[in-house]
Amino acid sequence: MKTTYYAKPGEVEREWLLIDAAEGKNGGMILGRLAAQVAAILRGKHKPTFTPHVDTGDFVVIVNADKVRLSGNKEEEKVWYRYTGYIGGLKKETWKEAMEKHPERIVERAVKGMLPRPQAVHQAQGVRWPRASPPGPEPSQDFRGGVTDEQRSHLLGHRPS
Repeated sequence: MKTTYYAKPGEVEREWLLIDAAEGKNGGMILGRLAAQVAAILRGKHKPTFTPHVDTGDFVVIVNADKVRLSGNKEEEKVWYRYTGYIGGLKKETWKEAMEKHPERIVERAVKGMLPRPQAVHQAQGVRWPRASPPGPEPSQDFRGGVTDEQRSHLLGHRPS
C-alpha cells in the first residue's frame, strides 16, 4: 500500500526566483497573470512536494514592476478606494496615479489578493523587493542561478522556441 508524502516544515528547501515583469508581449506582463503565477510559487504549488498545510513555497523577487500592464480598458477605468475614517474622507487613486507614485505596491496588492486569506499576510512577505527598475548593486542576494529558461517559459506562459 502506498502512502501519501507530506512535507515537514524542516524538510522544505526554498529557492530565490527572479521574475522580470518587463518580459511579456507588448512590453510587459499582465498584472493578474503575473500575480497568479507568483502566488502559486509562494504557496509551493509548482513543487511535487506541495502540502497544503505547510509553507513549501519559494521566495520571489520581482523587478521592473513599473512595466506591468492591465488588459482591456482597465488602465483608464481602474480605481482603488479607501476611507480615512473622517467625514468626507473617501480617497480614490487611479491606476495612472498609483503607477507614478508606487508601482511596486500595485504588484504586492495583486499578489496578496491571489493568496488564500489565512496565508496572505505570511506568504506575501515572501515577495521580496518588487522594484520599479532592474536591481542595482543592493541587495546582494544569491538567486541560485536565477531562473532557468524552462522556468521562465513556464512563468511567462509560453513554450520556448
